[in-house]
Amino acid sequence: MNADLDDIPSLHWQGGVLDCTACAYAALRNLEGRAGCAPGHACMQDVYARRIDRFFRWHPALGDEQLNHPYFEVRAIAVRHASVFRLTALMADPDETVRLQVAMRLPMTQLLKMVGDPHREVRIRIAQRLAPSDLALMRDDADYGVRELVAQRLPLTQLPSMASDPDRAVRMCVARRLEMPTLLHMADDAEPEVRRIVAERLPAGLLKRLAWDADWRVRFEVAQRADVVTLRSMLNDDEADIQHTVLQRLNALAPSDSVLGVIHG
Repeated sequence: MNADLDDIPSLHWQGGVLDCTACAYAALRNLEGRAGCAPGHACMQDVYARRIDRFFRWHPALGDEQLNHPYFEVRAIAVRHASVFRLTALMADPDETVRLQVAMRLPMTQLLKMVGDPHREVRIRIAQRLAPSDLALMRDDADYGVRELVAQRLPLTQLPSMASDPDRAVRMCVARRLEMPTLLHMADDAEPEVRRIVAERLPAGLLKRLAWDADWRVRFEVAQRADVVTLRSMLNDDEADIQHTVLQRLNALAPSDSVLGVIHG
C-alpha cells in the first residue's frame, strides 16, 4: 500500500532537504492554515506536484509570479492560476506538461497558434477545444489520434476530405458521421471494419453493392437491413449464419416467397 503523501519526507525539487530560509515565501510559514504554507503538505519548492498544487490552491494570486520558475511542475501548476493574459509567453515552453496546461486555458484566438505543437498530447487537447470551424487546420496532423478527434468534431461539410485518411480508425470515425452521397464512396474502403460501418448506415436500397463483400461481417450487416431483392441474391451465401438471417428476414418481409419451402423443408 502506498503511503500518504504527507508521510513522505519533504525534498527540494533540485534534490536534498528543503531549506525554508532560502524560499521567497519564507514569511508565509509563520502564518496558520491556508494563509501560510506547510512544508511536507503545501510547498512551492517541494519536488512533489501535489504539494505544489496545494500551495497554489491556497495562494492562487501567486501564479503570475512563478511562470518563469526553473522547475517545470511549478510552471505547469502556476499556469492553472495565472492570468490568461500572461499565458502567451509559455506557448513555446520547453516542457510539454506546461504547454498542455497552457492549451487548456488559452483563449481560442491564441490557441490557433499552437496547432503545430511538437507533442501529440498537447495537440490532442487543442483538437478537443478548438471550435469545429477551425479544426480543418488539424485534419492532416501527423498523429492518427489527433486526426481521429478532428474526424469526430469536424463540420459535416468538410468531413469528406478525411474519407481517404491513411489510418483505419480515422476512416471509421468518418464513416460513422458521413452523409450521402459521399458515404457510398466508402463502400469500397480497403478495411472491412470501415465497410461494415458503411453497411450499417447506407439506405437499404443501396446495400446490394455490399451483398457479396469479401468479409462475412459486412455481409451479415447487409443481411440484417437489405430489401427483399438484395436478400434473395444472398440465399446462397457461404456463411450459414448469414443464410439463416436472410431466410428469417425474407419470411418476415415476403411470407409468400418461394423460399418458405426452404425454411420449412
